[in-house]
Amino acid sequence: MGDPCGIGPEITLKACADPRTTVPVVVIGDTDVLARADKIAGTGLALRPIASVDQATFTPGIVNVLAEDGLPADLPWGTLDARAGAASYRYVRRGIQLALAHRIRALVTAPINKEALRLAGVPYPGHTEILADLSGTTDYAMMMATDELRIVLVTVHQSLRTAIDSITTGRVLDIIRLTHRTLRGGGLPTPRIAVAGLNPHAGEDGLFGREDLDIITPAIETAQSEGIQASGPWPADTVFMRARAGAFDAVVAQYHDQGLIPVKYLGIEHGVNITIGLPFVRTSVDHGTAFDIVGLGTADHTSLLAALTHADRLSAEAPAHT
Repeated sequence: MGDPCGIGPEITLKACADPRTTVPVVVIGDTDVLARADKIAGTGLALRPIASVDQATFTPGIVNVLAEDGLPADLPWGTLDARAGAASYRYVRRGIQLALAHRIRALVTAPINKEALRLAGVPYPGHTEILADLSGTTDYAMMMATDELRIVLVTVHQSLRTAIDSITTGRVLDIIRLTHRTLRGGGLPTPRIAVAGLNPHAGEDGLFGREDLDIITPAIETAQSEGIQASGPWPADTVFMRARAGAFDAVVAQYHDQGLIPVKYLGIEHGVNITIGLPFVRTSVDHGTAFDIVGLGTADHTSLLAALTHADRLSAEAPAHT
Protein backbone atom coordinates (compact mmCIF):
# COMPACT_ATOMS: atom_id res chain seq x y z
CA MET A 1 0.00 0.00 0.00
CA GLY A 2 3.03 2.28 -0.04
CA ASP A 3 3.83 5.00 2.46
CA PRO A 4 1.05 5.07 5.11
CA CYS A 5 1.12 8.88 5.17
CA GLY A 6 0.73 9.23 1.40
CA ILE A 7 -2.01 8.54 -1.12
CA GLY A 8 -1.01 4.88 -1.44
CA PRO A 9 -3.67 3.48 0.93
CA GLU A 10 -6.38 5.57 -0.74
CA ILE A 11 -5.56 4.67 -4.33
CA THR A 12 -5.06 1.04 -3.33
CA LEU A 13 -8.63 0.81 -2.09
CA LYS A 14 -9.97 2.77 -5.05
CA ALA A 15 -8.25 0.31 -7.39
CA CYS A 16 -9.66 -2.65 -5.46
CA ALA A 17 -13.16 -1.16 -5.68
CA ASP A 18 -12.87 -0.34 -9.40
CA PRO A 19 -14.90 -2.81 -11.51
CA ARG A 20 -12.09 -2.77 -14.08
CA THR A 21 -9.88 -4.59 -11.56
CA THR A 22 -10.44 -8.23 -12.42
CA VAL A 23 -7.30 -9.80 -10.91
CA PRO A 24 -7.21 -11.32 -7.40
CA VAL A 25 -5.48 -8.86 -5.09
CA VAL A 26 -3.96 -9.20 -1.64
CA VAL A 27 -2.96 -5.89 -0.03
CA ILE A 28 0.13 -5.78 2.17
CA GLY A 29 -0.27 -3.00 4.70
CA ASP A 30 -1.72 -1.68 7.92
CA THR A 31 -5.38 -2.53 8.51
CA ASP A 32 -6.15 0.57 10.62
CA VAL A 33 -4.56 2.92 8.07
CA LEU A 34 -6.55 1.26 5.30
CA ALA A 35 -9.75 1.62 7.33
CA ARG A 36 -9.11 5.35 7.66
CA ALA A 37 -8.34 5.56 3.94
CA ASP A 38 -11.55 3.72 3.12
CA LYS A 39 -13.57 6.45 4.83
CA ILE A 40 -11.71 9.11 2.84
CA ALA A 41 -12.06 7.27 -0.46
CA GLY A 42 -15.68 6.34 0.17
CA THR A 43 -15.21 2.88 -1.31
CA GLY A 44 -17.20 1.05 1.35
CA LEU A 45 -14.97 -2.00 1.21
CA ALA A 46 -14.76 -4.60 3.97
CA LEU A 47 -11.21 -5.29 5.12
CA ARG A 48 -10.33 -8.90 5.89
CA PRO A 49 -7.03 -9.30 7.77
CA ILE A 50 -5.17 -12.51 6.92
CA ALA A 51 -1.94 -13.98 8.25
CA SER A 52 -0.85 -15.62 4.98
CA VAL A 53 -1.84 -15.55 1.32
CA ASP A 54 -3.19 -19.09 1.72
CA GLN A 55 -6.06 -17.62 3.72
CA ALA A 56 -7.15 -15.24 0.96
CA THR A 57 -10.62 -15.63 -0.50
CA PHE A 58 -11.69 -13.39 -3.32
CA THR A 59 -15.17 -11.99 -2.89
CA PRO A 60 -16.51 -8.73 -4.36
CA GLY A 61 -16.50 -5.94 -1.81
CA ILE A 62 -13.94 -7.63 0.45
CA VAL A 63 -10.22 -6.82 0.48
CA ASN A 64 -7.73 -9.33 1.82
CA VAL A 65 -5.12 -7.50 3.91
CA LEU A 66 -1.87 -9.27 4.67
CA ALA A 67 -1.57 -7.38 7.91
CA GLU A 68 1.63 -5.59 8.88
CA ASP A 69 -0.06 -3.65 11.67
CA GLY A 70 1.29 -1.58 14.54
CA LEU A 71 1.19 2.03 13.36
CA PRO A 72 -0.38 4.57 15.74
CA ALA A 73 -3.97 5.53 15.07
CA ASP A 74 -3.07 9.22 15.01
CA LEU A 75 -0.33 8.94 12.37
CA PRO A 76 -0.95 12.14 10.40
CA TRP A 77 -1.65 12.18 6.67
CA GLY A 78 0.63 14.06 4.34
CA THR A 79 3.72 14.25 6.53
CA LEU A 80 7.23 12.86 6.49
CA ASP A 81 7.48 10.28 9.25
CA ALA A 82 10.18 7.75 10.04
CA ARG A 83 7.55 5.28 11.22
CA ALA A 84 5.86 5.45 7.83
CA GLY A 85 9.17 5.01 6.05
CA ALA A 86 10.00 1.92 8.09
CA ALA A 87 6.52 0.48 7.51
CA SER A 88 6.62 1.03 3.76
CA TYR A 89 9.95 -0.80 3.67
CA ARG A 90 8.44 -3.74 5.58
CA TYR A 91 5.58 -3.98 3.09
CA VAL A 92 7.96 -4.12 0.13
CA ARG A 93 10.22 -6.62 1.86
CA ARG A 94 7.23 -8.88 2.60
CA GLY A 95 6.13 -8.70 -1.01
CA ILE A 96 9.61 -9.61 -2.26
CA GLN A 97 9.75 -12.60 0.06
CA LEU A 98 6.39 -13.84 -1.21
CA ALA A 99 7.38 -13.33 -4.83
CA LEU A 100 10.68 -15.18 -4.42
CA ALA A 101 8.81 -18.05 -2.75
CA HIS A 102 6.34 -18.14 -5.69
CA ARG A 103 3.45 -17.45 -3.34
CA ILE A 104 2.23 -14.54 -5.49
CA ARG A 105 2.17 -14.07 -9.25
CA ALA A 106 3.31 -10.43 -9.31
CA LEU A 107 4.13 -7.53 -7.01
CA VAL A 108 2.47 -4.14 -7.54
CA THR A 109 3.67 -1.23 -5.44
CA ALA A 110 2.02 2.03 -4.42
CA PRO A 111 4.33 5.04 -3.91
CA ILE A 112 6.85 5.29 -1.10
CA ASN A 113 8.73 8.38 0.03
CA LYS A 114 12.51 8.41 -0.29
CA GLU A 115 12.98 10.96 2.50
CA ALA A 116 10.81 8.90 4.86
CA LEU A 117 12.98 5.88 4.09
CA ARG A 118 16.06 7.92 4.95
CA LEU A 119 14.51 9.11 8.23
CA ALA A 120 13.85 5.46 9.10
CA GLY A 121 17.46 4.54 8.42
CA VAL A 122 16.59 2.42 5.39
CA PRO A 123 19.73 2.47 3.20
CA TYR A 124 18.04 2.58 -0.20
CA PRO A 125 17.02 5.55 -2.38
CA GLY A 126 13.88 3.88 -3.73
CA HIS A 127 11.89 0.80 -4.70
CA THR A 128 14.17 -0.28 -7.53
CA GLU A 129 17.25 -0.62 -5.36
CA ILE A 130 15.34 -2.44 -2.61
CA LEU A 131 13.92 -4.91 -5.08
CA ALA A 132 17.28 -5.60 -6.70
CA ASP A 133 19.22 -6.02 -3.47
CA LEU A 134 16.73 -8.18 -1.59
CA SER A 135 16.22 -10.43 -4.62
CA GLY A 136 19.95 -10.75 -5.30
CA THR A 137 19.59 -9.19 -8.74
CA THR A 138 22.52 -7.38 -10.34
CA ASP A 139 21.28 -7.07 -13.95
CA TYR A 140 18.20 -4.89 -13.68
CA ALA A 141 16.74 -1.61 -14.92
CA MET A 142 13.75 0.68 -14.64
CA MET A 143 11.32 0.69 -17.55
CA MET A 144 8.63 3.35 -17.73
CA ALA A 145 5.78 2.35 -20.02
CA THR A 146 2.63 3.86 -21.43
CA ASP A 147 0.53 2.78 -24.38
CA GLU A 148 2.74 5.01 -26.54
CA LEU A 149 6.26 4.79 -25.11
CA ARG A 150 8.65 2.39 -23.41
CA ILE A 151 11.70 3.99 -21.79
CA VAL A 152 14.54 2.10 -20.09
CA LEU A 153 17.07 4.00 -17.96
CA VAL A 154 20.84 3.51 -17.90
CA THR A 155 21.16 5.43 -14.61
CA VAL A 156 18.37 6.09 -12.13
CA HIS A 157 18.40 7.66 -8.68
CA GLN A 158 21.59 9.67 -8.46
CA SER A 159 22.74 13.20 -9.10
CA LEU A 160 23.23 14.25 -12.70
CA ARG A 161 26.95 14.76 -12.07
CA THR A 162 27.45 11.21 -10.77
CA ALA A 163 25.06 9.78 -13.36
CA ILE A 164 27.28 11.02 -16.20
CA ASP A 165 30.28 9.37 -14.57
CA SER A 166 28.29 6.13 -14.25
CA ILE A 167 27.50 5.90 -17.97
CA THR A 168 30.00 3.39 -19.31
CA THR A 169 30.09 1.30 -22.47
CA GLY A 170 29.52 -1.83 -20.42
CA ARG A 171 26.52 -0.35 -18.59
CA VAL A 172 24.86 0.91 -21.78
CA LEU A 173 25.43 -2.47 -23.44
CA ASP A 174 23.93 -4.30 -20.45
CA ILE A 175 20.79 -2.14 -20.63
CA ILE A 176 20.43 -2.66 -24.38
CA ARG A 177 20.71 -6.43 -23.91
CA LEU A 178 18.27 -6.43 -20.99
CA THR A 179 15.78 -4.32 -22.96
CA HIS A 180 16.10 -6.70 -25.90
CA ARG A 181 15.47 -9.77 -23.72
CA THR A 182 12.53 -8.14 -21.95
CA LEU A 183 10.79 -7.09 -25.16
CA ARG A 184 11.36 -10.47 -26.76
CA GLY A 185 9.88 -12.09 -23.67
CA GLY A 186 6.91 -9.79 -24.08
CA GLY A 187 6.19 -11.04 -27.58
CA LEU A 188 8.32 -8.84 -29.87
CA PRO A 189 10.66 -11.17 -31.83
CA THR A 190 12.91 -8.40 -33.17
CA PRO A 191 12.44 -5.31 -31.00
CA ARG A 192 13.72 -2.01 -32.36
CA ILE A 193 15.72 -0.26 -29.67
CA ALA A 194 16.73 3.38 -29.99
CA VAL A 195 19.56 4.63 -27.78
CA ALA A 196 19.36 8.29 -26.78
CA GLY A 197 22.52 10.35 -26.82
CA LEU A 198 23.85 12.02 -23.71
CA ASN A 199 24.86 15.40 -25.08
CA PRO A 200 22.86 17.91 -27.16
CA HIS A 201 22.46 16.62 -30.73
CA ALA A 202 24.08 13.37 -29.52
CA GLY A 203 27.36 15.28 -29.30
CA GLU A 204 27.35 16.63 -32.87
CA ASP A 205 30.29 14.40 -33.87
CA GLY A 206 32.30 15.43 -30.83
CA LEU A 207 31.59 19.15 -30.98
CA PHE A 208 29.50 19.03 -27.78
CA GLY A 209 31.43 16.29 -25.97
CA ARG A 210 32.82 12.90 -26.88
CA GLU A 211 30.74 10.67 -24.60
CA ASP A 212 28.37 9.70 -27.41
CA LEU A 213 31.24 8.77 -29.72
CA ASP A 214 33.55 7.12 -27.21
CA ILE A 215 31.14 5.47 -24.76
CA ILE A 216 27.65 5.00 -26.21
CA THR A 217 28.42 4.20 -29.86
CA PRO A 218 30.71 1.22 -29.04
CA ALA A 219 27.91 -0.29 -26.93
CA ILE A 220 25.46 0.03 -29.80
CA GLU A 221 27.93 -1.50 -32.26
CA THR A 222 28.54 -4.47 -29.98
CA ALA A 223 24.79 -4.99 -29.57
CA GLN A 224 24.37 -4.89 -33.33
CA SER A 225 27.11 -7.50 -33.75
CA GLU A 226 25.05 -9.76 -31.45
CA GLY A 227 22.01 -9.45 -33.69
CA ILE A 228 20.20 -6.86 -31.59
CA GLN A 229 18.33 -4.25 -33.60
CA ALA A 230 19.75 -1.25 -31.73
CA SER A 231 20.48 2.14 -33.27
CA GLY A 232 21.78 5.55 -32.28
CA PRO A 233 22.88 7.44 -30.41
CA TRP A 234 19.94 9.62 -31.41
CA PRO A 235 19.44 13.23 -30.26
CA ALA A 236 17.30 13.09 -27.14
CA ASP A 237 15.19 16.07 -28.20
CA THR A 238 13.59 14.07 -31.05
CA VAL A 239 14.04 10.35 -30.38
CA PHE A 240 11.07 10.09 -28.00
CA MET A 241 8.75 11.68 -30.54
CA ARG A 242 9.98 9.21 -33.15
CA ALA A 243 9.36 6.30 -30.80
CA ARG A 244 5.88 7.57 -30.01
CA ALA A 245 5.19 7.71 -33.75
CA GLY A 246 6.15 4.04 -34.09
CA ALA A 247 9.74 4.15 -35.33
CA PHE A 248 11.06 2.26 -32.26
CA ASP A 249 9.70 -0.20 -29.72
CA ALA A 250 11.73 1.23 -26.83
CA VAL A 251 14.20 3.98 -26.08
CA VAL A 252 17.24 3.55 -23.84
CA ALA A 253 17.66 6.86 -21.98
CA GLN A 254 20.90 7.80 -20.27
CA TYR A 255 19.62 9.40 -17.06
CA HIS A 256 16.48 9.76 -14.97
CA ASP A 257 14.92 13.01 -16.17
CA GLN A 258 15.91 12.50 -19.81
CA GLY A 259 13.67 9.45 -19.92
CA LEU A 260 10.94 10.27 -17.43
CA ILE A 261 9.99 13.77 -18.55
CA PRO A 262 8.58 12.62 -21.93
CA VAL A 263 6.70 9.73 -20.31
CA LYS A 264 5.14 11.88 -17.62
CA TYR A 265 4.32 14.67 -20.05
CA LEU A 266 2.08 12.21 -21.89
CA GLY A 267 0.06 11.77 -18.71
CA ILE A 268 1.39 10.71 -15.35
CA GLU A 269 -1.83 8.83 -14.63
CA HIS A 270 -1.19 6.43 -17.52
CA GLY A 271 2.44 5.60 -16.83
CA VAL A 272 3.64 2.38 -15.24
CA ASN A 273 7.01 1.70 -13.65
CA ILE A 274 8.29 -1.82 -14.46
CA THR A 275 11.48 -3.19 -12.93
CA ILE A 276 12.97 -5.44 -15.59
CA GLY A 277 15.53 -8.16 -14.89
CA LEU A 278 14.01 -9.30 -11.57
CA PRO A 279 13.13 -12.99 -11.01
CA PHE A 280 9.48 -11.94 -10.66
CA VAL A 281 7.11 -9.38 -12.16
CA ARG A 282 7.01 -6.01 -10.45
CA THR A 283 5.08 -2.93 -11.56
CA SER A 284 4.34 0.37 -9.86
CA VAL A 285 2.64 3.70 -10.26
CA ASP A 286 4.33 6.54 -12.13
CA HIS A 287 3.93 9.14 -9.36
CA GLY A 288 4.84 9.87 -5.79
CA THR A 289 3.12 10.03 -2.41
CA ALA A 290 1.36 13.36 -3.17
CA PHE A 291 1.41 14.63 0.41
CA ASP A 292 -0.32 17.82 -0.73
CA ILE A 293 -3.61 16.06 -1.56
CA VAL A 294 -3.63 13.07 0.77
CA GLY A 295 -6.71 12.84 2.94
CA LEU A 296 -8.91 14.81 0.54
CA GLY A 297 -10.34 11.81 -1.31
CA THR A 298 -9.30 13.25 -4.68
CA ALA A 299 -6.29 11.05 -5.50
CA ASP A 300 -6.50 9.43 -8.94
CA HIS A 301 -5.92 5.67 -8.99
CA THR A 302 -5.60 5.36 -12.79
CA SER A 303 -1.84 4.71 -12.73
CA LEU A 304 -2.24 1.99 -10.10
CA LEU A 305 -4.98 0.41 -12.18
CA ALA A 306 -2.64 0.44 -15.18
CA ALA A 307 0.10 -1.12 -13.03
CA LEU A 308 -2.26 -3.93 -12.02
CA THR A 309 -3.19 -4.52 -15.66
CA HIS A 310 0.46 -4.64 -16.76
CA ALA A 311 1.35 -6.97 -13.88
CA ASP A 312 -1.45 -9.33 -14.83
CA ARG A 313 -0.42 -9.31 -18.48
CA LEU A 314 3.31 -9.73 -17.83
CA SER A 315 2.81 -12.56 -15.37
CA ALA A 316 0.17 -14.36 -17.42
CA GLU A 317 2.60 -17.14 -18.32
CA ALA A 318 3.78 -17.61 -14.74
CA PRO A 319 2.25 -20.27 -12.50
CA ALA A 320 -0.94 -18.91 -10.94
CA HIS A 321 0.06 -19.35 -7.30
CA THR A 322 -2.43 -16.69 -6.20
